[in-house]
Amino acid sequence: MNIDIKEVLELHNKWLNGEDGGCRADLRGADLRGANLRGADLRGADLRGAVLRGANLRDADLRGANLRGANLRYANLRYANLRDADLWGANLRGAVLCDANLRDANLRDAVLVDGSGAPN
Repeated sequence: MNIDIKEVLELHNKWLNGEDGGCRADLRGADLRGANLRGADLRGADLRGAVLRGANLRDADLRGANLRGANLRYANLRYANLRDADLWGANLRGAVLCDANLRDANLRDAVLVDGSGAPN
């Protein structure tokens, strides 16, 4: 499946602003490996099971986004706003979380380190 991420973000922005023709971003299971989503406004987006390995999400707004089971391994989430995001079971090994806002985020069963307890 080929995704036009620019179009998805434009329609999502319209949805966020209550404009006609807008729709919530549905990126369930999408392969967004290495995608440049720096500064993207993905508030409330559905990213369940998405592959965001190595993606650049620096400064992204992911408030209230559904990231259950997403692969965020080695993703850059520096300064990202993940407030109220659902990260249940997400893989965050090696992700850059410096200065990310994780307030009230659901991190239940999320993987942050490898099995040895050492950062990966």
